[in-house]
Amino acid sequence: MELKPNTMGETALILVFFFSATTAFAAPATMRVDYYHTGNAKEERYSIDRVVLEPLPWPGNPVRPVDDTNRGKYVFEVVDAAGKVIYSRGFSSIYGEWETTAEAKEMDRTFSESLRFPAPEHPVRIVVKKRDARNVFRDTWTFKLDPADKFIARGTESPDAGALIRLHTSGDPATKLDLLILGDGYTARERAKFERDARRLAATLLATSPFKDRRADINVWGLSPAAAQSGISRPSQHTYRRSPVGATYDAFDSERYVLTFDNKAFRDIAANAPYDVVEILVNSATYGGGGIYGLYSTVAADSVWAPYIFVHEFGHHIAGLADEYYTSDVAYLPSADRVEPWEPNVTALLDPATLKWQDVATPGVAIPTPWPKEDFEQYTREVQVKRRAIRAANRPEAEMDALFREEEKRDTALLNEGPHAGKVGAFEGANYEARGYYRPQADCIMFTRDNVPFCIVCQRAISAIIDLYSRP
Repeated sequence: MELKPNTMGETALILVFFFSATTAFAAPATMRVDYYHTGNAKEERYSIDRVVLEPLPWPGNPVRPVDDTNRGKYVFEVVDAAGKVIYSRGFSSIYGEWETTAEAKEMDRTFSESLRFPAPEHPVRIVVKKRDARNVFRDTWTFKLDPADKFIARGTESPDAGALIRLHTSGDPATKLDLLILGDGYTARERAKFERDARRLAATLLATSPFKDRRADINVWGLSPAAAQSGISRPSQHTYRRSPVGATYDAFDSERYVLTFDNKAFRDIAANAPYDVVEILVNSATYGGGGIYGLYSTVAADSVWAPYIFVHEFGHHIAGLADEYYTSDVAYLPSADRVEPWEPNVTALLDPATLKWQDVATPGVAIPTPWPKEDFEQYTREVQVKRRAIRAANRPEAEMDALFREEEKRDTALLNEGPHAGKVGAFEGANYEARGYYRPQADCIMFTRDNVPFCIVCQRAISAIIDLYSRP
């Protein structure tokens, strides 16, 4: 039987128990730098908003403070006076996605972002690096931080976050990957619905490999701040809500893309729980979701496709997995040059003799690997035409679901039969582009909505991140 703390005092006692149960030393406090990221397609600037000391101890793994996974469009480092990197993490951001859109060529925009790390004992230097055109990290912003600064904010966490719910408990947050499922658009009366939704989708994730095999390395927590109205904003349908986390459909004018641009609200609510990764669960039935590496992922809880969306988008968020599909409409402009992507599950195959995932490739498989690409693309184009017609006519969501079910059935049969089904090779078509990028297997949850698992390469990439945050 899982216990649910009903007061913040009870929550604090539970957290103290977990942090002291297996940790021989006191965990440091959690520090956060909220900053503004401004610019356009050609230039960008940073400015500090505030430095925050969060109320809970640092939940991260003290044994792995430095990130050696080479993931993310950015990386930040905490550097001590001797020049030693004492903490680092790779990440991606909303700004990093927005700068690749057509809008970024026409105007400036500002986004709020955060860096979160164990509070240092002495003054440090924070260095933010960004990948250049060749995907090499270069310094882009540096500033000094003194943990004794009297202007470091305290008490910024939201008092209306609601009671912390333990959805799956494996142990001390400092030794586990801590997933926070954060509800948005749930009223106080719908709190029980949030808990049911969160438990249902957490169970789906924990039944999917490699999470299924790593259950003992994962904690799952839940928070659901009460919304004044049920649901979230959907501007394309003239629906607007001031939900606590600020999640909205139509991000970057993509009707199914769900993000929150209210970073400070999101962070202040999340500060009431120990977390390494976050899933924002929105109270809606309309197909939608999103995922950004190291930031959060989102899913519409009542969509019939919620189990797929939850797992797919969480793959982006936790492991920096690239989308392997390339036939759906997206807001991003195609890349001008073919460089090897940093994402672990796609390759530009610049040298077929040194395949990115050569160690797990099926022996004897052809590189590139044949697959029924023309049949797949022809049918998918037909589906896209029908899909746009359904949205343009504002038809019931059930019609879209039926179309997706039809597509799922055909894709499953097409991609999971034949001589190369289940093989690991290099299948052309990935990273939103039909030519020049390759994925490891013909089918994967990062490629289609089929009832298939993560491919071998994706599973390995996820496990590497779980290792970064958990330990025996």
